[in-house]
Amino acid sequence: MLEIKKIIGQAVAEVVSAIKPDAGLDAKTVESMLEYPPDAKMGDLALPCFKLSKLLRSAPVKIASELSAKLTLDVVSRVEAVNGYLNIFLNGSELAERVIPQVISKGSRYGAPDLGEGKTVVLDYSSPNLAKPFHIGHLGTTVIGHSLKKLHEFAGYRCVGINYVGDWGTQFGKLIVAYKKWGDRETVEQGGVDALVDLYVRINNAISGNEEKGIPADPALADEARAEFLKMEQGDKENLTLWKWLVEMSLKANEEIYRQLGITFDSYRGESYYTDKMPAQVQKLRDTNLLKLDDGASIVDLEAYGMPPCLILKRDGSSLYPTRDIAAAVDRKETYGFDKAIYVTSAGQSLHFAQWFKVVELMGYDWADQLVHVPYGTVSINGAKLATRTGNVILLRDLFGLAIDKVAAIMEEKNPELADKDKIAEAVGVGAIVFYYLSNNRIRDINFIMEDALSFDGNTGPYVQYTYARTCSVLAKSGSYDRKGALSVTAQEEVDLIKTISRFEETVLEAIDSYEPSVITRYILDLAGVYNRFYHNCSILGAENEAVKQTRLILTDAAKTVLGNAFDLICLAKTEKI
Repeated sequence: MLEIKKIIGQAVAEVVSAIKPDAGLDAKTVESMLEYPPDAKMGDLALPCFKLSKLLRSAPVKIASELSAKLTLDVVSRVEAVNGYLNIFLNGSELAERVIPQVISKGSRYGAPDLGEGKTVVLDYSSPNLAKPFHIGHLGTTVIGHSLKKLHEFAGYRCVGINYVGDWGTQFGKLIVAYKKWGDRETVEQGGVDALVDLYVRINNAISGNEEKGIPADPALADEARAEFLKMEQGDKENLTLWKWLVEMSLKANEEIYRQLGITFDSYRGESYYTDKMPAQVQKLRDTNLLKLDDGASIVDLEAYGMPPCLILKRDGSSLYPTRDIAAAVDRKETYGFDKAIYVTSAGQSLHFAQWFKVVELMGYDWADQLVHVPYGTVSINGAKLATRTGNVILLRDLFGLAIDKVAAIMEEKNPELADKDKIAEAVGVGAIVFYYLSNNRIRDINFIMEDALSFDGNTGPYVQYTYARTCSVLAKSGSYDRKGALSVTAQEEVDLIKTISRFEETVLEAIDSYEPSVITRYILDLAGVYNRFYHNCSILGAENEAVKQTRLILTDAAKTVLGNAFDLICLAKTEKI
């Protein structure tokens, strides 16, 4: 549709120039004004002429009327002037000839915008705190981040996916205290990350107290944890050996989740990697007179920018998140030379990122404006807030397991002879969870209701995966056909399908510009819906003649290609059979 908009934009600009030679209206401006009407009866595109009223010093109704009388294009079947709008109806056959051959020839690159050639994007996402389970609260950063990586790669950027794992910090001090008090190596190794969680919950209950369980509060344990972490930062061999063992166990536990999601990373440099790089940045803060002492802690005062102070060092001299994030950003700029660095974290960390982004700017780094925080909303379970400290979490492995089991049961009932059932059940089950999450605008809080997430009716992952499988089935049954053959468009459902396919590149651009994967999921639902109407209302293999049959097979081929391309952008597996 971008090509069509360019053609219309150029034609309208020429008509306006003929009406008022000194108007100075260019084609790109007209393109940006074109809208998609809310109702098909209002056309396929619309130009709100009130936007031209000041330029042409004329009433919108008159402008629309003049344009409708003078605009003639092969790709436009007719135009109507209605209440100051120029409603544009496209020629289905002409649109088909411009769009479908491109889909067939470009294949997996159809819809890819030319944005990122020669540019590098670094994406920091997933990044779970280690020694904790991979639960549903980690799903957002993981699938949003990977989708943004896939979108930028599709647009031609060189992308570096970084899993900046939380392998450093006071939580390890807590775990070391808990392990030394209540743990043993054999029990922990047998229990894996679950055993670590038990220790983590126990130490937090012991620090804060738990009235229900009759556990009195012991705040002194928090001081012990801080002391153990400070020993780590100071190079204590015993604590560092214990820390390394805890980290390795946690990383191994996460590998299976990433495999199920089809996600790999280019770097696993966690927070610990930057321990020897922080002092240089702290010194730079001192050298630029940004660092101040406040009750023994080292801060950067951000009151002038409407923010609380950014804490750089605690009173005991140990580092904090901003210290490590600044050091990491500097290192990544030096290592990768990024044009954009994207951080995908919960909206609750927005102040943290605003603070250290501002500190980076104040330090004189001219690339501070290349740092981008992409926030997302919180997840609750049936209204209850997630908290690893109290054990109120749903582990992703359990959630995926429930979904896979449900899909497997349905497949066993409906298609017991299907080959590779286990593989397909995993693809559809995991896909159901991912699609459910990415169907929501990322900034919205999600109340995760298990029954809705695992539903296989309506606008769900299984529905769109089944639609993709349907296109594969139609093409498999068709035998041979000429993918580059002539097109004979005879039905409105065909035109609707072509129009929806033509909007894919625009959709990709919108998703990249807004850092919003849900734009892609909504498009997938639109395309699946319009293809299924086409499938049900237009006979494909039993079409009235060979020319129509060939056209409908080519359209099915194109729909399969675009659905597959869109699936790739949101980590959704392509299933040829269900």
